[in-house]
Amino acid sequence: MKLYHAPGSPYARIARMAVIELGLQDRVAVEEATLRDPASVLLPHNPVGRVPSLVLADGTTITETTPVLMVLDSLVPQGQRLLPGADRPRALAGYGRVLGMMDGIAVWNRELRRPEHERSPGVIALEALRAVRVADALERDVATGAFAARDAAWFALVALLGYCERRHTVFAWRLARPALAALFDAAQTRPSVAQTVPPAR
Repeated sequence: MKLYHAPGSPYARIARMAVIELGLQDRVAVEEATLRDPASVLLPHNPVGRVPSLVLADGTTITETTPVLMVLDSLVPQGQRLLPGADRPRALAGYGRVLGMMDGIAVWNRELRRPEHERSPGVIALEALRAVRVADALERDVATGAFAARDAAWFALVALLGYCERRHTVFAWRLARPALAALFDAAQTRPSVAQTVPPAR
């Protein structure tokens, strides 16, 4: 199998960390792909042009983070799997909450990369407010014991905060959020985290 990624994508980082965490490096080749590029090696496999994209042995391409994690989880015993199920509703809710915030941060960041005269102040204000609201909720979650397991929700949270730390520095996510900061800082020594740090901006 082959996993296509872009180094700056927090979505693809979750999948890259999962490959390492699940010990699948000998079964899943990881290859960098360019995005928004008509010549990208990704497009013959995934015409949407998004990462992560996991190409299976029969040529089937699985796209988007959660379906990719589902396939990776299927390759290991039940007790090692990363995606929380309906039997762990708090973890499942946390995973969804983090992905929702990641979507909003991506929109905010994309808007800031536009020429200033093309930016939408309304979109920026909306996404900045959403990010603060969700980050505050995640701070409460972590402070009360959520995200303690090293599962998909935890890796998604680390990828999200890592994206903000390195590529969306306009958002001061650490401010008044000591539980989130402590979780993120402690995560940096884990091999799957340390080996997938995104480039700065």
